[in-house]
Amino acid sequence: MTDRILAALMFFTRLPLWRFKTVDASCFKHVVDYWPFAGWLTGGLMAFTFWLTALFFPVTVAALLAIAVRIALTGALHEDGLADFCDAFGGHNTRERTLAIMKDSHIGTYGVLGLILYTGLLFASLTALPPAVAPALILTADIYGKTIGSLLIRQLPYARREEEAKARVVYEAPTGIHAFHHVLRCLLALAPVAVWNYAEPSGVQAWMFLVPVAVELGLAALMKKRIRGYTGDCCGATFLLCELSFYLAYLCHIPA
Repeated sequence: MTDRILAALMFFTRLPLWRFKTVDASCFKHVVDYWPFAGWLTGGLMAFTFWLTALFFPVTVAALLAIAVRIALTGALHEDGLADFCDAFGGHNTRERTLAIMKDSHIGTYGVLGLILYTGLLFASLTALPPAVAPALILTADIYGKTIGSLLIRQLPYARREEEAKARVVYEAPTGIHAFHHVLRCLLALAPVAVWNYAEPSGVQAWMFLVPVAVELGLAALMKKRIRGYTGDCCGATFLLCELSFYLAYLCHIPA
């Protein structure tokens, strides 16, 4: 378990953890299982950056710096996935063409527009959050977005052959008792922030956690129809859109 968590941190961040410990290659097949735990690092640093910089700068600057810090930490891994996803699913492409576009490193019109719209909505959402509870919400949204995104590999098969995987890794979907353990790990990663939000007057309500679930189910249905499976880019895009939907659900609740 320790090696798999370490593999997840290596895979989902740019931290040079490989210099301190080598993990078996098989551990990388399970990184999605431990994706929510990586959210404690990525979401935690983003929340801390927002809180710290908001003490000295306007909230708009704090929001931009928080976004920039997470992008630097992850190497824009998920944003790259979102851009490829938008390019591939933006047009009326065949299954083969959709998969080919996602594997192409070039970015197209749909990818550019997707990143602009996503980043704009994320920035607007962060600046609209109540400053007193924004760090807690940022941490919660990151971990929960990864939690919901990690369920994608349980719903769909990998859309390519293993040797065609862009990241040279095909995630191993948990089955049977392992699927139950995956759910427990997700709850374990999410439990502290859920308790935090309900213990403090953050304004988070139970129904807000259902919105990202609906987004994930919609995206999974689209992927099943178009490519009969998922890819790594699909996972990245699902995480970002689920995270964003959590913010939007919260902001719908705040009186204008």
